[in-house]
Amino acid sequence: MSKIERFNPAAFLDPLRGKEFSGEWPTIPEMFLITEKRFGSRPCFTDFEGVGGSRHTLSYTEVKERVLRLSSWLASKGVGSGDKVAVTGKNSPEWATVYLATLFVGATICPIDWALHIEEQENLLATAKPKLFFVDDEKYPHYSEKHHGGENDFDVYQLFPSGQSERYVYNLHSETEVSYTLPAENDLAAILFTSGTTSRPKGVMLSHKNLVSDAYIAQTNLTILPEDVFYVLLPIHHAYTMQASFIVPLSVGSEIVYGKSLAVSRLLKELKEGKITIMLGVPMLFNKLAAGIQKGIKSKGPVVSALMSVLMFISYIIKKLFGVNLGKKIFKAVLLQANLYTIRIAISGGGPLAKSVFKFFNQIGIDFVQGYGLTETSPIVALNPKEHFKIESVGSYFKGYMDMRIDSPDANGVGEICIKGPMVMQGYYGMPEETAKVMTGDGYFRTGDLGYLDSENYLMLAGRAKNMIVTEGGKNVYPEEIEDMFQLETDIQQIVVQGYISDKEKRTEGIEALVYPSDELFKRFGLTRDDATIKSSAADDVQAAVNRVIHGIVEKVNRQLLPYQRIDRVVVLREPLEITTTMKIKRNYNK
Repeated sequence: MSKIERFNPAAFLDPLRGKEFSGEWPTIPEMFLITEKRFGSRPCFTDFEGVGGSRHTLSYTEVKERVLRLSSWLASKGVGSGDKVAVTGKNSPEWATVYLATLFVGATICPIDWALHIEEQENLLATAKPKLFFVDDEKYPHYSEKHHGGENDFDVYQLFPSGQSERYVYNLHSETEVSYTLPAENDLAAILFTSGTTSRPKGVMLSHKNLVSDAYIAQTNLTILPEDVFYVLLPIHHAYTMQASFIVPLSVGSEIVYGKSLAVSRLLKELKEGKITIMLGVPMLFNKLAAGIQKGIKSKGPVVSALMSVLMFISYIIKKLFGVNLGKKIFKAVLLQANLYTIRIAISGGGPLAKSVFKFFNQIGIDFVQGYGLTETSPIVALNPKEHFKIESVGSYFKGYMDMRIDSPDANGVGEICIKGPMVMQGYYGMPEETAKVMTGDGYFRTGDLGYLDSENYLMLAGRAKNMIVTEGGKNVYPEEIEDMFQLETDIQQIVVQGYISDKEKRTEGIEALVYPSDELFKRFGLTRDDATIKSSAADDVQAAVNRVIHGIVEKVNRQLLPYQRIDRVVVLREPLEITTTMKIKRNYNK
């Protein structure tokens, strides 16, 4: 049995059923209205877009007023059930207002990745066929000037107030109040596109029940408080951010602070001034934070560094055995300097995190949580409870609310992770055949991920089935496990481990690493990366030195791996690998 007692964070809804909502779960509009009744005067949305970058906050009641005004305007434009509204732009209260108002009138929201090229966005819009499109300043001129005729015609409005202010989202209102019908829990709430390429994009259809059930169920492994302040730095068109730092905080009355930039100076300013208590990030972000803190500790000299290591070891043991977070007090000065002292919980998702990084943050006094999920599961299906965490796991699944099983396990128990529960999607938009491929006959969703469950129902990930490498000896190698070994290597900015054909006749696979060195590594040898690309003997010498360092790091990691897992070919890249807006490397490199 687990060492923690799971509680029901949705218990307060029981007396409201039949009064404030009629279904098994509230819809997103019903959930928001319930929260506003409970916490109307509390801060809801905050950004730093005031005069001179000053703080600007809207209460739950103020947000409700803006949402209802925009909802009435949408209804006056004929937007309702069956219609779609698209939105693209950086994180902002305006983006969130469009999202909520669209759902209030029973329409479906289609968030579009703001970082995609115009052609990729156009491809998604052609698939979604929205009635209206809210867009940021950068791309507004293109969409407002281009005529969209025929079936792809849509009206374009501004997410931010510059330019034609009469088309700015907060200035849109109906002269007369227009009635509309709120959605039901099984109605389609959102279509989240998992691809922006020129091929036919795959749109994940999520209902109100999918999203709201997941918001409350996820809290059985992590207590969220109305006093919490979430920092939304990752793009909220992404399922992980949308759920964990938008819908979840709205479900309990927490404050949401919108960040728009990964620039270190701005990030640190917003962490401090926002008094952030819950910070979400992806592995790359936490790797950088951990590396920066460790660099600062090492700069104090070997004696201080050794002392800190001993204190971190003691802090971790006490936390693991007794659940007491001494690190918060021991490392207060370190956390204050990094503007992380107010952080109650840090959550990593969107990809595998190295065990060393997970352990490091827990050692220095931050309750660090890792989770697992997919867009198709709304997305959270496992979460590491901070009271009983396992650094080797992505968390315990929510037994009793959903089911998880491992299909076709191998001798080590590793097989495909399959999920069944109220958070599983309705299907892929307009793609019944693709939907059928990922659903089993008894209603489980095939994730395409490999892993196993321990005796306490904690999930251990191995990697993606399609990324798995099969060696000549028939051994299965999971690239993600090897990549994890490099996450705290500051001389490496990016790495992808993949299979390559080492013997064309036998079709056997070897293991190669594509490595993009860090800028700091070049500087250490006296040249910038740009200078090192200019043909000269000095540049050649630096590139050779960089290559030696990279090969040395790979050799060091190889010594920690089993023989069949070892990298036998290294490719040092001159150009960075392509990444998504959640800073994950796109795996589209040929073997």
